[in-house]
Amino acid sequence: MQKPIIIRKMANEDKEYCPKCHSELIIRNGGYGPFVACSNYPKCDYIRPLKQAADSQIIKELLDYFCPKCGHNLVLKRGRFGMFVGCSHYPQCEHTELIDKPDETLIGCPQCQDGELLQRTSRFGKVFYGCNCYPKCQFVVNAKPISGKCSFCQYPLLIEKKVSQDMKIFCANKLCNRQQ
Repeated sequence: MQKPIIIRKMANEDKEYCPKCHSELIIRNGGYGPFVACSNYPKCDYIRPLKQAADSQIIKELLDYFCPKCGHNLVLKRGRFGMFVGCSHYPQCEHTELIDKPDETLIGCPQCQDGELLQRTSRFGKVFYGCNCYPKCQFVVNAKPISGKCSFCQYPLLIEKKVSQDMKIFCANKLCNRQQ
């Protein structure tokens, strides 16, 4: 059984009009919660979420730092991927800066030969190294890369792994994977 859709008119001071057809917007309840829709439905199909998703919260306003795009103050924010610096006039200005810049290894990608390997963090917080030409090149290694050639298979990349409390160097080629 489908949930019934309930329609409510907005209060006079909150009245908004459809950007497509200029009819009055109304609040409707659907299967995924409330949303704003055009009262001229089905002739006009304009909808938007009732509440914009709060994808970050402001931690501190940085009074001495200004946005290079619009000139307003920058703020320290916490988002779903950690801390970052963004413009205080978001969403009008979408300027953001990472706090922890990824380590550039300056090691060339052995797969595409065009890119370099960069330190990245997965959504689970694990560090890995991937090609900066992603998504064209999808080369990744989970251990720290070291420039050099494998003495056995001549693969152009080595990795550093921790083996029984020692750091050892191995070939990054999955078919070889020999210790150097």
